[in-house]
Amino acid sequence: MNTQDILKQTQEYVRKALEKDSSGHDWWHIYRVWKNALHIAKEEKADLFIVQMAALLHDIGDPKLHQGDTTVAPRLITSWLDQIGLEKEKQKEILYIIENMSFASSLEKKEIKKTKEFCIVQDADRLDALGAIGIARCFAYTGHKGRLMHDPERKPRKTLTKEEYRKTETPAIHHFYEKLLLLKDKMNTETAKKIAEQRHAFMEKYLAQFFKEWDCKA
Repeated sequence: MNTQDILKQTQEYVRKALEKDSSGHDWWHIYRVWKNALHIAKEEKADLFIVQMAALLHDIGDPKLHQGDTTVAPRLITSWLDQIGLEKEKQKEILYIIENMSFASSLEKKEIKKTKEFCIVQDADRLDALGAIGIARCFAYTGHKGRLMHDPERKPRKTLTKEEYRKTETPAIHHFYEKLLLLKDKMNTETAKKIAEQRHAFMEKYLAQFFKEWDCKA
């Protein structure tokens, strides 16, 4: 099977698996990450196949959608990659990117090997947590989890461990300060940094308006 056939079949597999998700990790999230990753990979001259496969598969079996179970993703992804006959070295590279690219993983005190392909997929995923789409996804996920939109009596946390981040019951607005507003300065590639600047600025404007309305001043 050639790479184009593998990519096409993987798209169909992921779309079928995630098309009914209502948490903000649905097929269209995957589609945007995939397209952004491909755009960045072309600019940064990376391995387009590895980047696309990791982008397409990155939320299959995501622990936060499976009660924190970290065994689901590698099992499902490996099963799929075996099914399409992908060689083990490429499987290993794709799995490494997926298992280590999350914001939660970045909170661990461990060394992560950031290949060009890793950096690109991580950037593409983080870009989809910024801007207008990032705002929409934040509230979608918070509602999906049955959490509050905002609680002015609680303060965002300044430091988090991976375990604290995974188990958090934080309101949507707090998530901006605990993660989303931090992403701009964590981009790896120059291409993503440029895109992140505008999206970050949009979120800051949104929050200013949100607090005006919350306080009945606008």
